[in-house]
Amino acid sequence: MAFRLKLVPDNTRINFFRWQGLTFGISAVAMLASVIIILINGFNFGIDFRGGTTIRTESPTAFEVSDYRQAMDELGLGDVSITEVFDPTFGAEKHVAQIRIGTTNETGSVTPEELNRIEAALKTVDPQVSFAAVESVGPKVSGELIKTAVYAVGAATLGILFYIWLRFEWQFALGGVFALVHDVLLTLGIFSLFQIKFDLSTIAALLTILGYSINDTVVVFDRLRENLIKFKTMPLIDVMNLTVNETLSRTIMTAVTTALALTAMLVLGGDVIRGFVFAMLWGVFVGCYSTIYVAKNIVLWLGVKRDWSKPDKTAAAEKSDLAGTPFQDMP
Repeated sequence: MAFRLKLVPDNTRINFFRWQGLTFGISAVAMLASVIIILINGFNFGIDFRGGTTIRTESPTAFEVSDYRQAMDELGLGDVSITEVFDPTFGAEKHVAQIRIGTTNETGSVTPEELNRIEAALKTVDPQVSFAAVESVGPKVSGELIKTAVYAVGAATLGILFYIWLRFEWQFALGGVFALVHDVLLTLGIFSLFQIKFDLSTIAALLTILGYSINDTVVVFDRLRENLIKFKTMPLIDVMNLTVNETLSRTIMTAVTTALALTAMLVLGGDVIRGFVFAMLWGVFVGCYSTIYVAKNIVLWLGVKRDWSKPDKTAAAEKSDLAGTPFQDMP
């Protein structure tokens, strides 16, 4: 007999909505706290949003990014990001790196003297290194990137609102979008609280969180709609509890497997993707929470239109079977 891992027992009867006021209140307080933290602390913007200089280096010999980083750290230039560039068109004697340096003056670019110091420092670990290109991003361009990022997240949220409205009902759409706003605000709040670097990869993570969270929410909404048709006379709160319990195994399994992969990337991926991975890992946690305790609470409070005109004898019989096994309060 094959071994089968079960993270959730079959036929769970957990009463998720016993403390619906408390859980929703915690979410509201967390959202308000995130807004306050953002207003007080702001964000630790990276080069993408703050401006800076990008240097593309080339070398005929292989190099270690850690050696480049150690040489740069001694210059005291502040925010420096170094990545190795891979391209199938590169020959065996072409090794390319991209060095990004944050704004060091009002113009948003490093001075010629600083470029000479950088080149001299890199030559101590790689004598054959050369600068193939040097580009600067000023504060004006960075400001435009911030606006574009805000528009991207806003447009994605509105698009999801419209999609859920078309597929389900407006109560589901408001519940789903409120859950997304909850997830994004809490992610922004944690970045502001700990001053984690905020750059374009973080925006990519926010958009990915939107997709991940709404996917989980739609799965539960779809099962909820089926149960609303199946159990026409069962109270809405009981139908929701039944739905969440039926999809609990899928929700936890998806979250755990995703979190395992992200944890490995967080530990082993290096500094370049650490902010993106942390945002995703945090988003998985708050996304699971908001699916159950935010989106469903909104739908429960708004109510859902139900068809009472066509009683279903099969559903009535199934309801009588469920009536003997009440939902259990969570410990």
